Amino acid sequence: MTQKILILDFGSQYTQLIARNIRELNIYCEIVPYYSPIEYDDTLKGIILSGSPASVNDENPPMVDIAAMNAQHPVLGICYGAQLTTQTYGGKVGRSAHREYGRAKLRHIDQNQPILLGIEDQNQVWMSHADTILELPAQAQVIAQTDSIPVAAFTMNDTPHPLIGLQFHPEVTHSENGKSIIRNFVVDICGCTHDWTPASYIHETVDKIKAQVGDQKVIMALSGGVDSTVAATLIHRAIGSNLYCVFVDNGLLRKNEFQEVLKAYEALGLNVKGVDATELFYSKLKGVSSPEEKRKIIGGLFIDVFQEEATQLKDIRFLGQGTIYPDVIESVSVNGPSATIKSHHNVGGLPEKMHMSLIEPLRALFKDEVRRIGKELGLADSFLQRHPFPGPGLGIRILGEVTEEKVKLLQEADAIYIRNLIDNDLYHSIWQAGTILLPVQSVGVMGDERTYEFTIALRAVTSVDGMTADWAHIPYPVLANISNEIINKVKGINRVVYDISSKPPATIEWE
Repeated sequence: MTQKILILDFGSQYTQLIARNIRELNIYCEIVPYYSPIEYDDTLKGIILSGSPASVNDENPPMVDIAAMNAQHPVLGICYGAQLTTQTYGGKVGRSAHREYGRAKLRHIDQNQPILLGIEDQNQVWMSHADTILELPAQAQVIAQTDSIPVAAFTMNDTPHPLIGLQFHPEVTHSENGKSIIRNFVVDICGCTHDWTPASYIHETVDKIKAQVGDQKVIMALSGGVDSTVAATLIHRAIGSNLYCVFVDNGLLRKNEFQEVLKAYEALGLNVKGVDATELFYSKLKGVSSPEEKRKIIGGLFIDVFQEEATQLKDIRFLGQGTIYPDVIESVSVNGPSATIKSHHNVGGLPEKMHMSLIEPLRALFKDEVRRIGKELGLADSFLQRHPFPGPGLGIRILGEVTEEKVKLLQEADAIYIRNLIDNDLYHSIWQAGTILLPVQSVGVMGDERTYEFTIALRAVTSVDGMTADWAHIPYPVLANISNEIINKVKGINRVVYDISSKPPATIEWE
């Protein structure tokens, strides 16, 4: 069985980075809210306590039973996790004389400690905390300091398993040898082996699906994107023709996407039925401008159409979905139910409504990991390198009311944009790109005539997994050519702008 490191999330903005560092070592890990019950089975090898915006001295700080965890496994506390460990064992934590944030240099490193193996004096690390450790527990030992912090790292003596605290963040790129410190913990201290590979994941997942489904049937909606395609391929490898796929044209896809994707799926040997529901979606979206209402209508109609197709099949017991790990993480809050940022297309009561059990073979994976699994499965780059595309499609890239005419405008502009990115060898270096039709009309001049037409915003971001993103620096000449071609060829658009906001604070999509 796959070995596992468990990361307890106290709300740190860096928690996902801990997971990414571990997974890059081909070691499996999971992020769960700090209050989640822990299953101490043979697969669990160690526990990491994340940072937090909270203080251990708050009236009701997030708490866990560190002693109970350490009785079973090695524990590493990072920032808040280190301060909580200190307080739990009788030490003292208080406000720093000044907020400690940014780069610092480690000194007085105890290189005999396994966690700091190979870390040299004056190694740069990243601090981000308002509290600091004022007094360590009696059984604790300082193993690293900085110029301003007497306790940058410590270890507890006479504990059942190693118990270590770091007041810096090894998971961020600003910590020069942070990856080595995390590796020291999960490999040398916890004893994990590097056996979580794409091949092993495929083998284990296919076996699980076979055991779960047996000779029963699975139905799945496909989108043409990498997630649903890889998920469907995994399920198909496990159960073959017992997988029934549905590809719905909601009228909000990219130009010619419905026909092109159907042909590609058929070439993969998948059993796919295409359903044209364009007119239904357009009629229900008429007069609707609210982003969340549009999402709900599109999601609700999709369920209706999909359910109608499912009822034509007999004895369907399972629903396949391409849910990936960021979907899971963003739907759970360390402070209880998450605030709704946006409705996700893989969420919405479909399994309960249709009385089906879920099959989510990618639920544990980040986007780049999904692509590696797809490559191992032999999928073509035309699937694997496709940019993410929102479930509601162009419906949330048209700000304001959605009409057939606006969709056609956006499809034409989007096709020009994407083709130019491909032709200039930029598409694969960009995480996601798309056009947004703004509810703004402005005056322009074409020939000797004045125009009063729509504005298109171009959006392109770079990212690893979509959790954070920066705007892509497309060369000005390329942007100029894209703008000229859209304005000259798409009647109804006379202005093009480029979005240079990052996530956070902005989101990748505008709605």
